[in-house]
Amino acid sequence: MAPLAALALGLAACGQQTTTTPGTDTSPAAQQGPSANISGAGATFPAPLYQRWFTEYNRNVNPGVQVSYQSVGSGAGLEQYINGTVDFGASDAPIQGDRLESFRQKYNAEPIQVPMAGGAVPFAYNLPEIEGQELRLSRQAYCGIVTGQVTQWNDPLIAQANPNLNLPNRAITFAHRSDGSGTTFIFVNHIDTACPNWQAGVGTSVNWPTGVGAQGNEGVAAQIQQNEGTIGYIEAAYAKLNNIPTALLENASGQYVGATPESASAIFQDVEIPEDFALLVPDPKNPEAFPIGGLTWILVYPTYQDANKWQAMRNVFEWALTDGRSITEELGYIPMPDNIIQRIRQVFDERVKAG
Repeated sequence: MAPLAALALGLAACGQQTTTTPGTDTSPAAQQGPSANISGAGATFPAPLYQRWFTEYNRNVNPGVQVSYQSVGSGAGLEQYINGTVDFGASDAPIQGDRLESFRQKYNAEPIQVPMAGGAVPFAYNLPEIEGQELRLSRQAYCGIVTGQVTQWNDPLIAQANPNLNLPNRAITFAHRSDGSGTTFIFVNHIDTACPNWQAGVGTSVNWPTGVGAQGNEGVAAQIQQNEGTIGYIEAAYAKLNNIPTALLENASGQYVGATPESASAIFQDVEIPEDFALLVPDPKNPEAFPIGGLTWILVYPTYQDANKWQAMRNVFEWALTDGRSITEELGYIPMPDNIIQRIRQVFDERVKAG
């Protein structure tokens, strides 16, 4: 095991790099390497990042490599990965339980999952009466919203933490995912830990006690944007890209913290990462940490028949984790530090066979 304190250092180091903007070269010149058409599917949590990475790689590094990524949700992505219909899967929830057993039975091997980035999962909201002002949600308040016990925006549990806001007497609509979702897995892992009245358990899909469902982070973001009085959970990059305000949340130390790359990085500070990279931090104790966040993984196979395709894929991932860090930071995700990248290289060297 190794500590993830270096995530904070890795983030600081990335902050010294030139920010990448859409259409800006991240490599000085096109480079040679094997050509391949690569397919992946899974999590919507990292989809904005993956789409930028793969576009920039094709444009600036190797035009012969085309990566098609389907943002279908972690659950659907894991199913495609297990069924062998994609070259790689992507998930915000570690492969486990029945899916892990299915993979072992089909391939007579262990799946290979490595982290590509981290991020926060904030509550984003649409409340025009407080536009441009800062909303704070105590643990009692956001637990109450998720369990259906806090139903009005001027509820005393919300008002208590926001004495300077003119909160409206408006009904709260809670927006959640309707599909199998790694973002949901991250979110309900926290809710299950922080909220005593939560009874729906933990998983990529749960029976929500309240609210309306939408497909993907994209769908939940649209649900919030299009319906006043709505609040829901989305990956921080979606809030940033769509200019949706997010609430400051009370963390385990009683501090109100916003969803920033720094507060997301603090989630993982001094936390031990297991050998299989399947790290979960349901309720971080760091007083500077945002309370809800996690890692997102890509899943590759132990064996690839086409050695050129695997080499092309590995080159993409290597570039994304290193030269692509500026994009990671620009979009509000947490880049992986050098010590974790080195471990990922070692896993690829030792566990993936090709040709």
